[in-house]
Order: sequence, then C-alpha cells, then structure tokens
Amino acid sequence: MKKILKYVFYDIIRNKIVVAYTLFLLMLSIGLFNFGGNPDKAILSLLNLVLLTVPLISIVFATTHFYNSYEFMELLVAQPINRKKIFLSEYLGVACSLSGAFILGVGVPVVLFGASLTGLYLLVTGVFITFIFVAMAFLASVITRDKAKGIGIALLLWFYFALIYDGIVLFILYSFSDYPLENTTLALTALNPIDLGRIIVLLNLDVSALMGYTGALYKSILGSLWGIGLAFGLLLVWVLVPYLSSRRIFSKRDL
Repeated sequence: MKKILKYVFYDIIRNKIVVAYTLFLLMLSIGLFNFGGNPDKAILSLLNLVLLTVPLISIVFATTHFYNSYEFMELLVAQPINRKKIFLSEYLGVACSLSGAFILGVGVPVVLFGASLTGLYLLVTGVFITFIFVAMAFLASVITRDKAKGIGIALLLWFYFALIYDGIVLFILYSFSDYPLENTTLALTALNPIDLGRIIVLLNLDVSALMGYTGALYKSILGSLWGIGLAFGLLLVWVLVPYLSSRRIFSKRDL
C-alpha cells in the first residue's frame, strides 16, 4: 500500500495542472495580502475565493485522474492486493497531493503576512474541503464507467454545494420568514461542507455581529472550543460518508 501511495503521490505532484494550481493560489494569496491592507480583510477575501476554487479544482482533477488511472488500477486488482488498499492509496495520493498544493499556495503567504488562529482555521478548512471533494469525485467516478458522465456528475455536485444550495436555503428562509428558523438554519449549514467551513472562519473573524440573531446563535454554539471541534467533526463526517460509499462500490463492482 505504501508503495502505491508513494507512486500516486509523486506522480501527481509532478503534474502540470497541480503545479499551476499551486502557483495560482500562491500569487492570489500574496496579491490579496499585499493589496488588502488589513490581514483579516485579506483572509476574508481569500476565504471566499478558496471556497469557490478549491472544491472545483479538487473534484474535477480527482475525477479526471481516477478515469485516467483505470488501467493502472485494473493491473493492481489483478495482483494479490486488497481492493480497499488500492482504493485508499489512490484516494490518499490525490487528496494529500492537492492538500499539499493548497498548503504551499495559501499557507506560506498566511504564515508570512497574516499568521493567526483565523489563518490556521482557513488552512484546516481548506484541507478538509479538499479531502471532501476528492471523496465526492471518487464517488462520482465509481458510479459510472463513462468518463463524460462521471465528470458531469462531479461538476453537478460542485455546482449544487457551491451555488444552488445557498439559493435553496435563502428561498426557505424567505418563504418561512414569519417562523423562528435559527435552529433550522444551523442544521441546514451542517448539510453543506462549504457553508460549514465558511462559518468556522467567519466566526473567528467576529463577522457574526453582522449576521444578526442567527450569527449570535452560530457564535454561541460554534464559537467555543467545543463548538469548533463539533464543526470540524462534521467536516470529518463529510469526508467519510462519500469515501466509504465509493470504496464499497469499488470493492464490489466488476472492473
């Protein structure tokens, strides 16, 4: 398993797309810190860009890599190697390499220009988002052997969590505005890893004061150390559910 993981990891970090992804994040982060003035404002701007680009790059790259590695995985399956170990090696290879690119591209500028607890939360959230959307990419890939359909499903997942979900939540809040929906809003946030990551960082920036009573509710529940642990625990669940589901399908399907 270690040899497979090492091979996949080193193969991906030499990929031109991953190198370009790292440089893009690096230049973007340095630019925001240099022109943003206040480090907190730069982190806030960086958060919005990270929560849009990191899931997209992670899910598209991981889906494409899975289909391109199909023959390699078929070769490994023909060997006396457990399928679950093959799948885990592929998953960790992709997720760790993309997380490394994110940490290098965003983490270095954050440490140099805005080292703080908020910056740490941003980095941890970005790594979780990477692992989550790589897991979703693998789930989309094992559902169908058609590469075009797999990439289409992956893009729909990103589009739903990044854009459509917020519209649905706003529609619900507007339609039932006469009812107390604070607890419902909190539950709806937990159903979207991107929104959950955004709330974790925003609460540490004290932007919750601009979010009204709902922001105060977020602050009271997720603002403590226990609450932050709960939030990251929910993100871990978001990693495990699609990963375990995709691994189960991969283990049973006929390659």
